[in-house]
Amino acid sequence: MTADIRKIETRDESRWRQLWDGYCLFYEREPAPKVSDYTWRRLMDAGSPVHGIVAERAGDGVIGIANYIIHENTSTLTPICYLQDLFVDPKMRAGGVGKQLIDWLMAEMKTQGWSRIYWNTRENNYRARGLYDKYTPHSGFLRYVVSNSQV
Repeated sequence: MTADIRKIETRDESRWRQLWDGYCLFYEREPAPKVSDYTWRRLMDAGSPVHGIVAERAGDGVIGIANYIIHENTSTLTPICYLQDLFVDPKMRAGGVGKQLIDWLMAEMKTQGWSRIYWNTRENNYRARGLYDKYTPHSGFLRYVVSNSQV
C-alpha cells in the first residue's frame, strides 16, 4: 500500500487529532486537550522546531502521522532530527506506511544536511522494532526520565 508523504497542513487538523489520540492511548497516556492544542499550534508555527508530516492515501485520506523535532546538539556541527511520534492507523498497518514516513525523513536528512535521525520506542513494541531494526541496530543506550512531579 503506497501513500503520499507530505508536510502537515492546517486541513489535516481533525484527522491528525484522531491519530494523535490513538498514539497517546497506544502509549497508555490519556489524551490531554491542552497538550494536543499546544502541539498542534507548534506544528503550524513555521518558527517552531516541531514539525509534522502525514501519509495520505487516495480514498482513505490521512492514514499516518510523524512529528519530529530539529535541534542542535553538542556532538555534531549540524542539527539532528528527533522523530518523536510515529503512528499509523491500526487498520492500515503492515502496508509499509511507517517505512514511507521514515524514508521521507531520511531523504529530508540528506536535503537539509542534518547529522542524524534518532527515535525511541518501548522495548516490547516488537512490531515497530521489526521495522526500525531494518534501518539500524538498537543503539544500546538506556533512557532515564525524571518528571517534575518526582522532585
